[in-house]
Amino acid sequence: MNSILLALAFVASVFDLQAFLDTALQNGKTTIIVPPGRYCVVPHHGTHLTFRNLTNITVIADNVEMICTETRRAVAFDHCRNVTLRGLTIDYDPLPFTEARITALAPDKRWVEFEILDGYPEHQLVERVEIYNPATGELRRPDAGWVDKFEPLGNRRYRIAKHPGYRFRADHDLEQVGDILVTNHSYPNNAGGHAITSERCTNLRLVDITLYASPCFGFLEHQCHGTTYLRCKVDRRPPADDLVKRVFPRMRSLNADAFHSTGATKGPSLIRCTAKFQGDDCVNIHGTYHFVTACNSNRLRLVVQHRMTIETGDPVEFLPFTGPRPPDAVVLKIERDDTPMTEAELAFFRKVNLNPHVKELLLTGKVNFYTVTLDRAVSLPLGSQISAANRIGNGFLVEGCDFGYNRSRGILIKAGHGKILGNNITHGWMAGILVSPEYWWNESGTSSDLVIRANTIRGCHKTAIEVVAPGGDGKPLPCGAHHNIAITDNVITDSPSPNIRVTSTDGLVIRNNRVAPNSIVTEQCELR
Repeated sequence: MNSILLALAFVASVFDLQAFLDTALQNGKTTIIVPPGRYCVVPHHGTHLTFRNLTNITVIADNVEMICTETRRAVAFDHCRNVTLRGLTIDYDPLPFTEARITALAPDKRWVEFEILDGYPEHQLVERVEIYNPATGELRRPDAGWVDKFEPLGNRRYRIAKHPGYRFRADHDLEQVGDILVTNHSYPNNAGGHAITSERCTNLRLVDITLYASPCFGFLEHQCHGTTYLRCKVDRRPPADDLVKRVFPRMRSLNADAFHSTGATKGPSLIRCTAKFQGDDCVNIHGTYHFVTACNSNRLRLVVQHRMTIETGDPVEFLPFTGPRPPDAVVLKIERDDTPMTEAELAFFRKVNLNPHVKELLLTGKVNFYTVTLDRAVSLPLGSQISAANRIGNGFLVEGCDFGYNRSRGILIKAGHGKILGNNITHGWMAGILVSPEYWWNESGTSSDLVIRANTIRGCHKTAIEVVAPGGDGKPLPCGAHHNIAITDNVITDSPSPNIRVTSTDGLVIRNNRVAPNSIVTEQCELR
Protein backbone atom coordinates (compact mmCIF):
# COMPACT_ATOMS: atom_id res chain seq x y z
CA MET A 1 0.00 0.00 0.00
CA ASN A 2 2.80 2.48 0.87
CA SER A 3 4.44 2.04 -2.53
CA ILE A 4 1.13 2.73 -4.27
CA LEU A 5 0.53 5.92 -2.29
CA LEU A 6 4.09 7.17 -2.90
CA ALA A 7 3.60 6.69 -6.62
CA LEU A 8 0.31 8.57 -6.55
CA ALA A 9 1.77 11.41 -4.55
CA PHE A 10 4.57 11.82 -7.12
CA VAL A 11 2.15 12.03 -10.03
CA ALA A 12 -0.14 14.41 -8.14
CA SER A 13 2.76 16.74 -7.43
CA VAL A 14 3.31 17.15 -11.18
CA PHE A 15 -0.19 18.46 -11.86
CA ASP A 16 -2.45 19.97 -9.17
CA LEU A 17 -5.90 19.84 -10.77
CA GLN A 18 -7.61 22.05 -8.17
CA ALA A 19 -4.88 24.71 -8.44
CA PHE A 20 -5.08 24.62 -12.24
CA LEU A 21 -8.84 25.27 -12.18
CA ASP A 22 -8.63 27.90 -9.43
CA THR A 23 -5.96 29.82 -11.37
CA ALA A 24 -8.03 29.76 -14.55
CA LEU A 25 -11.07 31.05 -12.66
CA GLN A 26 -9.06 33.79 -10.99
CA ASN A 27 -7.86 34.87 -14.45
CA GLY A 28 -11.47 35.31 -15.57
CA LYS A 29 -11.73 32.24 -17.79
CA THR A 30 -15.31 31.10 -18.43
CA THR A 31 -14.37 28.08 -20.57
CA ILE A 32 -11.55 26.00 -19.11
CA ILE A 33 -9.94 23.11 -21.00
CA VAL A 34 -8.10 20.61 -18.81
CA PRO A 35 -5.11 18.98 -20.56
CA PRO A 36 -5.80 15.29 -21.27
CA GLY A 37 -4.13 12.86 -18.92
CA ARG A 38 -4.47 10.71 -15.83
CA TYR A 39 -4.15 12.74 -12.63
CA CYS A 40 -3.87 11.35 -9.12
CA VAL A 41 -5.41 13.82 -6.70
CA VAL A 42 -5.09 14.22 -2.94
CA PRO A 43 -8.24 15.52 -1.19
CA HIS A 44 -8.46 18.86 0.59
CA HIS A 45 -10.91 19.08 3.51
CA GLY A 46 -12.45 15.76 2.51
CA THR A 47 -12.98 16.49 -1.19
CA HIS A 48 -10.69 15.90 -4.17
CA LEU A 49 -12.08 18.71 -6.38
CA THR A 50 -14.43 21.58 -5.45
CA PHE A 51 -16.49 24.07 -7.50
CA ARG A 52 -18.11 26.74 -5.29
CA ASN A 53 -20.29 29.78 -6.05
CA LEU A 54 -19.59 29.67 -9.79
CA THR A 55 -21.81 31.09 -12.56
CA ASN A 56 -21.69 30.54 -16.34
CA ILE A 57 -18.58 28.35 -16.31
CA THR A 58 -17.76 25.42 -18.61
CA VAL A 59 -15.01 22.93 -17.77
CA ILE A 60 -14.00 20.60 -20.60
CA ALA A 61 -12.18 17.52 -19.31
CA ASP A 62 -12.29 15.25 -22.35
CA ASN A 63 -9.84 12.33 -21.98
CA VAL A 64 -9.07 13.41 -18.42
CA GLU A 65 -9.07 10.84 -15.63
CA MET A 66 -8.99 11.80 -11.96
CA ILE A 67 -7.77 9.08 -9.59
CA CYS A 68 -8.95 9.71 -6.02
CA THR A 69 -6.31 8.65 -3.52
CA GLU A 70 -8.67 8.36 -0.53
CA THR A 71 -12.17 6.91 -0.31
CA ARG A 72 -13.72 10.36 0.08
CA ARG A 73 -15.82 12.63 -2.12
CA ALA A 74 -14.43 13.12 -5.62
CA VAL A 75 -16.15 16.32 -6.82
CA ALA A 76 -18.37 18.86 -5.03
CA PHE A 77 -20.54 21.54 -6.68
CA ASP A 78 -21.79 24.07 -4.12
CA HIS A 79 -24.24 26.88 -5.00
CA CYS A 80 -23.32 26.91 -8.70
CA ARG A 81 -25.46 28.26 -11.54
CA ASN A 82 -25.23 27.39 -15.25
CA VAL A 83 -22.04 25.35 -14.78
CA THR A 84 -21.07 22.51 -17.14
CA LEU A 85 -18.52 19.77 -16.52
CA ARG A 86 -17.80 17.56 -19.54
CA GLY A 87 -15.79 14.44 -20.18
CA LEU A 88 -14.24 13.62 -16.79
CA THR A 89 -13.57 10.01 -15.75
CA ILE A 90 -13.26 9.22 -12.03
CA ASP A 91 -11.78 6.17 -10.33
CA TYR A 92 -10.24 5.35 -6.94
CA ASP A 93 -6.97 3.78 -5.87
CA PRO A 94 -7.26 2.21 -3.38
CA LEU A 95 -10.79 1.12 -4.30
CA PRO A 96 -13.75 1.86 -2.01
CA PHE A 97 -14.63 -1.85 -2.14
CA THR A 98 -12.69 -5.07 -2.06
CA GLU A 99 -13.20 -8.50 -3.60
CA ALA A 100 -12.58 -11.95 -2.24
CA ARG A 101 -13.24 -15.59 -3.03
CA ILE A 102 -15.41 -17.64 -0.65
CA THR A 103 -13.31 -20.47 0.76
CA ALA A 104 -15.69 -22.05 3.31
CA LEU A 105 -19.35 -22.00 4.38
CA ALA A 106 -21.12 -23.06 7.56
CA PRO A 107 -23.30 -26.16 6.99
CA ASP A 108 -26.38 -23.94 7.12
CA LYS A 109 -24.56 -20.97 5.53
CA ARG A 110 -24.87 -18.79 8.62
CA TRP A 111 -21.28 -17.66 8.08
CA VAL A 112 -18.82 -17.49 5.21
CA GLU A 113 -15.04 -17.43 5.11
CA PHE A 114 -13.23 -15.67 2.29
CA GLU A 115 -9.78 -14.70 1.06
CA ILE A 116 -9.13 -11.28 -0.45
CA LEU A 117 -7.94 -11.57 -4.02
CA ASP A 118 -4.60 -10.25 -5.22
CA GLY A 119 -4.87 -6.68 -6.43
CA TYR A 120 -7.69 -5.73 -4.02
CA PRO A 121 -7.21 -3.67 -0.82
CA GLU A 122 -7.79 -4.71 2.79
CA HIS A 123 -7.07 -1.57 4.83
CA GLN A 124 -10.52 -1.42 6.51
CA LEU A 125 -13.38 -3.70 5.50
CA VAL A 126 -16.89 -2.29 5.95
CA GLU A 127 -20.03 -4.42 5.72
CA ARG A 128 -21.99 -4.06 2.53
CA VAL A 129 -21.68 -7.62 1.31
CA GLU A 130 -22.80 -8.82 -2.10
CA ILE A 131 -22.04 -12.23 -3.59
CA TYR A 132 -21.46 -12.81 -7.29
CA ASN A 133 -21.42 -15.87 -9.51
CA PRO A 134 -17.89 -15.88 -11.00
CA ALA A 135 -19.08 -17.64 -14.16
CA THR A 136 -21.79 -15.10 -15.09
CA GLY A 137 -20.41 -11.99 -13.36
CA GLU A 138 -23.89 -11.33 -11.91
CA LEU A 139 -25.29 -11.49 -8.41
CA ARG A 140 -25.67 -15.02 -7.09
CA ARG A 141 -28.30 -14.24 -4.46
CA PRO A 142 -30.58 -11.51 -3.09
CA ASP A 143 -29.69 -9.47 -0.04
CA ALA A 144 -28.76 -11.13 3.24
CA GLY A 145 -28.48 -9.54 6.67
CA TRP A 146 -24.90 -9.55 7.99
CA VAL A 147 -23.32 -8.51 11.25
CA ASP A 148 -21.04 -5.46 11.08
CA LYS A 149 -17.84 -7.17 12.22
CA PHE A 150 -15.38 -9.03 10.02
CA GLU A 151 -13.31 -11.58 11.95
CA PRO A 152 -9.70 -11.60 10.67
CA LEU A 153 -8.21 -15.08 10.25
CA GLY A 154 -4.79 -14.03 8.93
CA ASN A 155 -3.18 -14.10 5.48
CA ARG A 156 -5.94 -11.91 3.92
CA ARG A 157 -8.63 -14.30 5.14
CA TYR A 158 -11.78 -13.27 7.04
CA ARG A 159 -15.05 -14.63 8.36
CA ILE A 160 -18.39 -12.82 8.53
CA ALA A 161 -21.68 -14.10 9.98
CA LYS A 162 -25.30 -13.40 9.19
CA HIS A 163 -27.60 -11.78 11.73
CA PRO A 164 -28.37 -13.75 14.93
CA GLY A 165 -31.94 -14.39 13.79
CA TYR A 166 -30.81 -16.01 10.54
CA ARG A 167 -32.69 -19.07 9.26
CA PHE A 168 -31.61 -20.93 6.13
CA ARG A 169 -33.78 -20.42 3.02
CA ALA A 170 -33.01 -22.62 0.05
CA ASP A 171 -34.34 -20.05 -2.46
CA HIS A 172 -32.22 -17.22 -1.03
CA ASP A 173 -29.05 -18.69 0.45
CA LEU A 174 -27.51 -19.71 -2.86
CA GLU A 175 -23.86 -18.78 -2.23
CA GLN A 176 -21.22 -21.42 -2.92
CA VAL A 177 -17.56 -21.98 -2.21
CA GLY A 178 -15.67 -20.27 -5.03
CA ASP A 179 -18.15 -17.39 -5.37
CA ILE A 180 -16.91 -13.80 -5.32
CA LEU A 181 -17.71 -11.75 -2.22
CA VAL A 182 -17.62 -7.95 -2.51
CA THR A 183 -17.83 -5.52 0.40
CA ASN A 184 -17.01 -1.87 1.11
CA HIS A 185 -13.48 -0.74 1.91
CA SER A 186 -12.23 2.51 3.51
CA TYR A 187 -8.89 4.29 3.28
CA PRO A 188 -8.03 5.90 5.62
CA ASN A 189 -10.18 4.43 8.40
CA ASN A 190 -13.83 5.47 8.29
CA ALA A 191 -13.33 7.68 5.23
CA GLY A 192 -16.43 7.94 3.09
CA GLY A 193 -18.54 10.14 0.85
CA HIS A 194 -20.22 10.24 -2.53
CA ALA A 195 -18.40 10.57 -5.84
CA ILE A 196 -20.07 13.73 -7.22
CA THR A 197 -22.34 15.94 -5.11
CA SER A 198 -24.25 19.10 -5.95
CA GLU A 199 -25.75 21.33 -3.27
CA ARG A 200 -28.32 24.03 -4.15
CA CYS A 201 -27.20 24.32 -7.77
CA THR A 202 -29.27 25.61 -10.69
CA ASN A 203 -29.04 24.31 -14.27
CA LEU A 204 -25.93 22.24 -13.58
CA ARG A 205 -24.93 20.13 -16.60
CA LEU A 206 -22.84 16.98 -16.24
CA VAL A 207 -21.98 15.59 -19.67
CA ASP A 208 -20.11 12.38 -20.57
CA ILE A 209 -18.96 11.80 -16.98
CA THR A 210 -17.78 8.25 -16.21
CA LEU A 211 -17.65 6.80 -12.70
CA TYR A 212 -15.86 3.51 -12.15
CA ALA A 213 -16.12 3.59 -8.34
CA SER A 214 -17.55 5.52 -5.40
CA PRO A 215 -17.58 5.03 -1.61
CA CYS A 216 -21.38 5.54 -1.65
CA PHE A 217 -23.62 7.23 -4.25
CA GLY A 218 -22.36 8.07 -7.72
CA PHE A 219 -24.21 11.35 -8.33
CA LEU A 220 -26.02 12.98 -5.39
CA GLU A 221 -27.89 16.27 -5.67
CA HIS A 222 -29.60 18.13 -2.82
CA GLN A 223 -32.10 20.98 -3.27
CA CYS A 224 -31.04 21.59 -6.86
CA HIS A 225 -33.05 22.92 -9.80
CA GLY A 226 -32.98 21.48 -13.29
CA THR A 227 -29.79 19.41 -13.27
CA THR A 228 -28.99 17.62 -16.55
CA TYR A 229 -27.08 14.34 -16.66
CA LEU A 230 -26.27 13.66 -20.32
CA ARG A 231 -24.59 10.38 -21.28
CA CYS A 232 -23.20 9.94 -17.77
CA LYS A 233 -21.98 6.43 -17.02
CA VAL A 234 -21.69 4.24 -13.93
CA ASP A 235 -20.17 0.85 -14.73
CA ARG A 236 -17.45 -1.64 -13.89
CA ARG A 237 -14.00 -0.78 -15.16
CA PRO A 238 -12.85 -3.19 -17.90
CA PRO A 239 -9.91 -5.37 -16.74
CA ALA A 240 -7.72 -4.39 -19.70
CA ASP A 241 -7.90 -0.74 -18.64
CA ASP A 242 -7.67 -1.19 -14.87
CA LEU A 243 -5.25 0.84 -12.76
CA VAL A 244 -3.92 -2.20 -10.91
CA LYS A 245 -3.32 -5.75 -12.08
CA ARG A 246 -5.98 -7.91 -10.40
CA VAL A 247 -6.39 -11.67 -10.54
CA PHE A 248 -10.16 -11.32 -11.07
CA PRO A 249 -12.17 -8.48 -12.70
CA ARG A 250 -14.17 -5.97 -10.71
CA MET A 251 -17.70 -7.21 -9.98
CA ARG A 252 -19.05 -3.91 -8.58
CA SER A 253 -19.05 -0.42 -10.04
CA LEU A 254 -19.87 1.74 -7.02
CA ASN A 255 -21.19 1.03 -3.54
CA ALA A 256 -24.75 2.45 -3.44
CA ASP A 257 -27.16 4.43 -5.68
CA ALA A 258 -25.96 5.58 -9.08
CA PHE A 259 -28.13 8.75 -9.42
CA HIS A 260 -29.83 10.17 -6.31
CA SER A 261 -31.85 13.40 -6.16
CA THR A 262 -33.37 14.80 -2.97
CA GLY A 263 -35.34 17.99 -2.47
CA ALA A 264 -35.12 19.26 -6.06
CA THR A 265 -37.41 22.18 -6.91
CA LYS A 266 -37.22 21.02 -10.52
CA GLY A 267 -36.26 17.39 -10.97
CA PRO A 268 -33.21 16.21 -12.89
CA SER A 269 -33.08 15.11 -16.52
CA LEU A 270 -31.20 11.86 -17.09
CA ILE A 271 -30.70 11.38 -20.80
CA ARG A 272 -28.91 8.37 -22.33
CA CYS A 273 -27.16 7.57 -19.06
CA THR A 274 -25.86 4.18 -17.89
CA ALA A 275 -25.98 2.63 -14.41
CA LYS A 276 -24.93 -0.99 -13.95
CA PHE A 277 -23.54 -3.26 -11.23
CA GLN A 278 -23.75 -0.64 -8.46
CA GLY A 279 -24.68 -1.62 -4.91
CA ASP A 280 -28.17 -0.06 -4.85
CA ASP A 281 -30.77 1.74 -6.97
CA CYS A 282 -29.98 3.07 -10.44
CA VAL A 283 -32.13 6.19 -9.91
CA ASN A 284 -33.90 7.58 -6.84
CA ILE A 285 -35.77 10.92 -6.99
CA HIS A 286 -37.57 12.10 -3.84
CA GLY A 287 -38.19 14.69 -1.14
CA THR A 288 -38.22 14.44 2.67
CA TYR A 289 -41.07 13.57 5.03
CA HIS A 290 -41.47 14.76 8.63
CA PHE A 291 -43.59 12.92 11.19
CA VAL A 292 -46.91 14.26 12.50
CA THR A 293 -47.40 13.68 16.24
CA ALA A 294 -50.57 15.76 16.68
CA CYS A 295 -53.27 17.21 14.42
CA ASN A 296 -55.72 19.84 15.63
CA SER A 297 -57.74 21.24 12.73
CA ASN A 298 -55.22 23.26 10.68
CA ARG A 299 -52.37 23.03 13.23
CA LEU A 300 -49.92 20.13 13.08
CA ARG A 301 -47.14 19.26 15.49
CA LEU A 302 -44.13 17.85 13.65
CA VAL A 303 -41.04 15.96 14.75
CA VAL A 304 -38.12 16.70 12.42
CA GLN A 305 -34.92 14.72 12.03
CA HIS A 306 -31.88 16.57 10.76
CA ARG A 307 -33.12 19.85 9.22
CA MET A 308 -36.55 21.27 8.50
CA THR A 309 -37.28 21.15 4.76
CA ILE A 310 -40.65 22.95 4.79
CA GLU A 311 -40.86 26.76 4.54
CA THR A 312 -43.67 29.23 5.06
CA GLY A 313 -45.68 29.51 1.85
CA ASP A 314 -44.86 25.99 0.68
CA PRO A 315 -47.54 23.67 -0.65
CA VAL A 316 -47.43 20.47 1.38
CA GLU A 317 -48.62 16.92 0.78
CA PHE A 318 -49.42 14.20 3.27
CA LEU A 319 -48.80 10.48 3.71
CA PRO A 320 -51.34 9.27 6.28
CA PHE A 321 -50.44 6.44 8.59
CA THR A 322 -53.74 4.95 7.49
CA GLY A 323 -56.80 6.17 5.63
CA PRO A 324 -57.26 8.48 2.62
CA ARG A 325 -54.61 11.00 1.67
CA PRO A 326 -55.94 14.53 2.30
CA PRO A 327 -55.68 17.12 -0.49
CA ASP A 328 -52.57 19.28 -0.42
CA ALA A 329 -52.50 22.44 1.71
CA VAL A 330 -50.32 25.56 2.07
CA VAL A 331 -48.16 26.47 5.08
CA LEU A 332 -49.09 29.80 6.70
CA LYS A 333 -46.77 29.72 9.71
CA ILE A 334 -43.97 27.61 11.25
CA GLU A 335 -43.08 27.87 14.94
CA ARG A 336 -40.52 26.03 17.09
CA ASP A 337 -42.05 23.82 19.77
CA ASP A 338 -39.61 22.34 22.28
CA THR A 339 -42.13 20.16 24.09
CA PRO A 340 -40.75 16.57 23.96
CA MET A 341 -42.77 13.61 22.80
CA THR A 342 -45.16 12.08 25.28
CA GLU A 343 -44.74 8.53 26.53
CA ALA A 344 -47.74 7.50 24.44
CA GLU A 345 -46.10 8.94 21.30
CA LEU A 346 -42.81 7.21 22.10
CA ALA A 347 -44.63 3.92 22.66
CA PHE A 348 -46.30 4.32 19.26
CA PHE A 349 -43.01 4.86 17.41
CA ARG A 350 -41.38 1.93 19.19
CA LYS A 351 -43.86 -0.34 17.42
CA VAL A 352 -43.74 1.28 13.96
CA ASN A 353 -41.79 -0.42 11.18
CA LEU A 354 -39.02 2.09 10.39
CA ASN A 355 -35.43 2.13 9.31
CA PRO A 356 -33.43 1.46 12.54
CA HIS A 357 -31.44 4.70 12.25
CA VAL A 358 -34.64 6.74 11.78
CA LYS A 359 -36.22 5.02 14.78
CA GLU A 360 -33.14 5.56 16.95
CA LEU A 361 -33.21 9.32 16.31
CA LEU A 362 -36.90 9.46 17.19
CA LEU A 363 -36.59 7.50 20.41
CA THR A 364 -33.40 9.13 21.70
CA GLY A 365 -34.71 12.68 21.27
CA LYS A 366 -32.17 13.71 18.61
CA VAL A 367 -34.91 15.62 16.80
CA ASN A 368 -36.57 19.04 16.67
CA PHE A 369 -40.25 19.92 17.09
CA TYR A 370 -42.35 22.45 15.19
CA THR A 371 -45.96 23.58 15.03
CA VAL A 372 -47.14 24.23 11.47
CA THR A 373 -50.28 26.20 10.65
CA LEU A 374 -51.98 25.36 7.35
CA ASP A 375 -54.47 27.27 5.21
CA ARG A 376 -57.16 24.68 5.92
CA ALA A 377 -58.06 21.90 8.33
CA VAL A 378 -56.86 18.34 7.77
CA SER A 379 -57.37 15.06 9.59
CA LEU A 380 -54.26 12.92 10.10
CA PRO A 381 -53.60 10.14 12.61
CA LEU A 382 -50.48 9.96 14.77
CA GLY A 383 -47.48 8.77 12.78
CA SER A 384 -48.56 10.34 9.48
CA GLN A 385 -46.01 12.25 7.42
CA ILE A 386 -45.86 15.64 5.70
CA SER A 387 -43.57 16.98 2.97
CA ALA A 388 -43.02 20.12 0.95
CA ALA A 389 -44.77 19.26 -2.31
CA ASN A 390 -42.53 21.61 -4.31
CA ARG A 391 -39.25 19.93 -3.26
CA ILE A 392 -39.67 16.32 -4.35
CA GLY A 393 -38.18 16.45 -7.86
CA ASN A 394 -41.28 17.25 -9.90
CA GLY A 395 -40.67 17.81 -13.60
CA PHE A 396 -38.00 15.12 -13.90
CA LEU A 397 -37.11 13.18 -17.05
CA VAL A 398 -35.47 9.75 -17.37
CA GLU A 399 -35.07 8.95 -21.07
CA GLY A 400 -33.07 6.53 -23.17
CA CYS A 401 -31.03 5.13 -20.28
CA ASP A 402 -29.45 1.70 -19.83
CA PHE A 403 -29.80 0.33 -16.28
CA GLY A 404 -29.51 -2.96 -14.45
CA TYR A 405 -27.59 -5.85 -12.89
CA ASN A 406 -28.09 -4.41 -9.39
CA ARG A 407 -29.53 -5.70 -6.10
CA SER A 408 -32.44 -3.25 -5.96
CA ARG A 409 -34.62 -1.00 -8.12
CA GLY A 410 -33.98 0.29 -11.60
CA ILE A 411 -35.92 3.58 -11.44
CA LEU A 412 -37.42 4.65 -8.09
CA ILE A 413 -39.69 7.69 -8.31
CA LYS A 414 -41.44 9.67 -5.56
CA ALA A 415 -42.18 12.73 -7.69
CA GLY A 416 -44.64 13.78 -10.37
CA HIS A 417 -45.15 15.78 -13.57
CA GLY A 418 -42.40 13.63 -15.03
CA LYS A 419 -41.61 11.16 -17.78
CA ILE A 420 -39.90 7.75 -17.86
CA LEU A 421 -39.35 7.07 -21.55
CA GLY A 422 -37.58 4.46 -23.62
CA ASN A 423 -35.24 3.04 -21.00
CA ASN A 424 -33.70 -0.45 -20.89
CA ILE A 425 -33.68 -2.16 -17.48
CA THR A 426 -32.04 -5.58 -17.28
CA HIS A 427 -31.66 -8.23 -14.55
CA GLY A 428 -32.49 -6.09 -11.52
CA TRP A 429 -33.34 -7.92 -8.31
CA MET A 430 -36.26 -5.68 -7.30
CA ALA A 431 -38.84 -3.66 -9.24
CA GLY A 432 -37.68 -2.37 -12.62
CA ILE A 433 -39.71 0.83 -12.19
CA LEU A 434 -41.20 1.64 -8.79
CA VAL A 435 -43.38 4.68 -8.12
CA SER A 436 -43.98 4.88 -4.38
CA PRO A 437 -43.39 7.01 -1.29
CA GLU A 438 -41.21 5.27 1.31
CA TYR A 439 -42.35 5.66 4.91
CA TRP A 440 -39.42 3.46 6.02
CA TRP A 441 -36.85 6.01 4.77
CA ASN A 442 -38.90 9.24 5.27
CA GLU A 443 -38.67 9.75 1.50
CA SER A 444 -41.53 11.68 -0.15
CA GLY A 445 -43.82 11.88 -2.04
CA THR A 446 -46.76 10.68 -4.10
CA SER A 447 -46.99 11.13 -7.87
CA SER A 448 -49.31 12.93 -10.27
CA ASP A 449 -49.27 13.37 -14.05
CA LEU A 450 -46.66 10.71 -14.68
CA VAL A 451 -45.89 9.00 -18.01
CA ILE A 452 -44.18 5.57 -18.11
CA ARG A 453 -43.82 4.76 -21.79
CA ALA A 454 -41.84 2.54 -24.19
CA ASN A 455 -39.49 1.07 -21.62
CA THR A 456 -38.01 -2.42 -22.02
CA ILE A 457 -37.58 -4.50 -18.86
CA ARG A 458 -35.86 -7.90 -19.08
CA GLY A 459 -35.24 -10.54 -16.44
CA CYS A 460 -36.50 -8.57 -13.45
CA HIS A 461 -36.59 -10.69 -10.28
CA LYS A 462 -39.75 -8.96 -8.97
CA THR A 463 -42.73 -7.13 -10.45
CA ALA A 464 -41.41 -5.10 -13.37
CA ILE A 465 -43.55 -1.96 -13.01
CA GLU A 466 -45.15 -1.03 -9.70
CA VAL A 467 -47.18 2.06 -8.76
CA VAL A 468 -48.10 1.73 -5.09
CA ALA A 469 -48.68 3.88 -2.01
CA PRO A 470 -48.44 2.05 1.32
CA GLY A 471 -49.34 4.06 4.40
CA GLY A 472 -47.35 4.00 7.59
CA ASP A 473 -49.09 0.77 8.57
CA GLY A 474 -47.82 -0.88 5.38
CA LYS A 475 -51.27 -1.29 3.83
CA PRO A 476 -52.20 0.29 0.47
CA LEU A 477 -53.79 3.72 0.81
CA PRO A 478 -57.23 4.19 -0.77
CA CYS A 479 -57.60 5.30 -4.38
CA GLY A 480 -56.41 8.87 -4.89
CA ALA A 481 -52.96 8.81 -3.31
CA HIS A 482 -51.53 8.95 -6.87
CA HIS A 483 -53.23 10.77 -9.76
CA ASN A 484 -53.12 10.47 -13.54
CA ILE A 485 -50.57 7.75 -14.19
CA ALA A 486 -50.13 6.41 -17.75
CA ILE A 487 -48.32 3.09 -18.32
CA THR A 488 -48.19 2.51 -22.06
CA ASP A 489 -46.20 0.75 -24.80
CA ASN A 490 -43.76 -0.96 -22.45
CA VAL A 491 -42.18 -4.38 -23.17
CA ILE A 492 -41.64 -6.77 -20.24
CA THR A 493 -40.01 -10.17 -20.67
CA ASP A 494 -38.86 -12.98 -18.39
CA SER A 495 -40.11 -11.30 -15.21
CA PRO A 496 -42.49 -12.66 -12.54
CA SER A 497 -46.23 -12.19 -12.62
CA PRO A 498 -47.82 -9.78 -12.18
CA ASN A 499 -45.69 -7.77 -14.58
CA ILE A 500 -47.57 -4.57 -13.71
CA ARG A 501 -49.03 -3.84 -10.28
CA VAL A 502 -50.93 -0.67 -9.35
CA THR A 503 -52.68 0.44 -6.16
CA SER A 504 -54.02 3.68 -4.70
CA THR A 505 -54.31 5.50 -8.06
CA ASP A 506 -57.05 7.43 -9.80
CA GLY A 507 -56.83 8.48 -13.45
CA LEU A 508 -54.94 5.30 -14.34
CA VAL A 509 -54.22 4.34 -17.97
CA ILE A 510 -52.62 0.97 -18.83
CA ARG A 511 -52.47 0.43 -22.59
CA ASN A 512 -50.50 -1.37 -25.32
CA ASN A 513 -47.99 -3.03 -23.03
CA ARG A 514 -46.46 -6.30 -24.28
CA VAL A 515 -45.64 -8.82 -21.57
CA ALA A 516 -44.11 -12.29 -21.61
CA PRO A 517 -43.83 -13.31 -17.95
CA ASN A 518 -41.85 -16.26 -16.66
CA SER A 519 -43.48 -18.96 -14.57
CA ILE A 520 -42.77 -17.38 -11.17
CA VAL A 521 -45.72 -15.82 -9.34
CA THR A 522 -44.63 -13.67 -6.42
CA GLU A 523 -47.84 -11.97 -5.34
CA GLN A 524 -51.44 -11.34 -6.31
CA CYS A 525 -52.05 -8.80 -9.05
CA GLU A 526 -53.65 -5.65 -7.66
CA LEU A 527 -55.39 -2.77 -9.40
CA ARG A 528 -56.91 -0.53 -6.76
